[in-house]
Amino acid sequence: MNPKILIIDDERAICASLRFALEDIYDTSTSSDPEEGLRLIEEHPFDIVLLDLRLGLHNGLDVLRQIKQKCPAITVIMMTAYASIESSIEAIKQGAYYYIEKPINTTELRLLLAKALEHNRLSSEVRTLQEKLNVQTDRHRFIGKSKAMEHVFSMIERVKDIDSNVLITGESGTGKEVVARAIHNTGKRKHGPLEIVNCAAIPEALLESELFGYEKGAFTGATQKKPGKWAAANGGTLFLDEISEMPLALQAKILRVIQEREVTPLGSNQKIPLDVRIVSATNKQLEQLVAEGTFREDLYFRLNVIPISLPPLRERQEDLLLLLDYFLQKYAREMNKKVKKLSAAARRLLLAYDYPGNVRQLGNIIEYAMALSSSDIIAEEDLPEYIQYDSQGTALPASSNTQETVDSIPVGVPMKEIEKRAIAAALDHCGWHRQETARMLQISERSLRDKIKLYNIKSVQEE
Repeated sequence: MNPKILIIDDERAICASLRFALEDIYDTSTSSDPEEGLRLIEEHPFDIVLLDLRLGLHNGLDVLRQIKQKCPAITVIMMTAYASIESSIEAIKQGAYYYIEKPINTTELRLLLAKALEHNRLSSEVRTLQEKLNVQTDRHRFIGKSKAMEHVFSMIERVKDIDSNVLITGESGTGKEVVARAIHNTGKRKHGPLEIVNCAAIPEALLESELFGYEKGAFTGATQKKPGKWAAANGGTLFLDEISEMPLALQAKILRVIQEREVTPLGSNQKIPLDVRIVSATNKQLEQLVAEGTFREDLYFRLNVIPISLPPLRERQEDLLLLLDYFLQKYAREMNKKVKKLSAAARRLLLAYDYPGNVRQLGNIIEYAMALSSSDIIAEEDLPEYIQYDSQGTALPASSNTQETVDSIPVGVPMKEIEKRAIAAALDHCGWHRQETARMLQISERSLRDKIKLYNIKSVQEE
């Protein structure tokens, strides 16, 4: 299939001559009306647009901006009979690939088109690799095989390519921003910007100007024009983290922007059209805040079109071992250490802890222990003291010298049942770390796997 080229020029004769010169190599379409040209771009996947700088009453640079807003990845070459350094620089700044002067030399144009197509090919390869990297990175940051996390993965996959607003809820440290990034980076808006605003981290007096932007002189200290996060997120996603902390007065203004799909910077009368998907997050119950009158009910319903709830770590214990191994590898690599595993005692302490700070806290604990560890095994004494001791300062029962026993076995119990109980007890003792369990039982990992299958031994989470 030949590459597709669209020629937009108000002179029909130029459109016809360029089409004649290129149609043996390219699938060429023409338009003498900019609005028709924009419609064609929305309807057809063109590889290159040849755009005249002056289109009668229309300014080619304005048309260029609209093209780039609709299709950021499309390659645009400007044509002009009035070439100047200023106009050329402005065209490149607005996203044009290059420009060519009229009268157009056909040979020069064909060479330029060939270079532009090669540029497209390389850019496409880079985007493909980046998409794969984004997917792998975002998916890798989600460690878990629990049903709760599989539901989260499923929700991300189902909502990533639609424009409906998403509200992510969950305790601090559960990974709400990671979910927001995954929705953006794996969805149809991945080529657009992702702007993040932490409503709790920005002082109330500055939050409005941060979101809406402002003109020079809009208020004391506004020495120059600054675009807001709304406008910066155009074509992409705006992530409003800790949305519950947004002041009530500002909530009304946010609601209006969502309803009207346009924003007016402070000190300006110019309305900026918006194409922005909103993803919000909170660690509070917004329904309760609505009932208390501190959060607008109409804004809540606007934001909570698609809810995604993240489970706390204590409710997905089956993911703990996977997370422990992930953070061990991560921090060993970052600190250039040879630490490979946790001692049985350290592992038991970590599996017994309830993690009020969730995954973020678990990562901090392993980073702390990795930094303090002086051997290739993290021991219980390498863990933070609050993991080793209870609130009364008493050491928790996790010493590697502690011997766990199998329940008393009545006379006459078959050997297979005794073996099953012994293996199950050893697995629980080692936190279902199979390599460690096999070493304790002095059998191979393969033999252990076979016996687990033979006796249908399951962890507490699987039962």
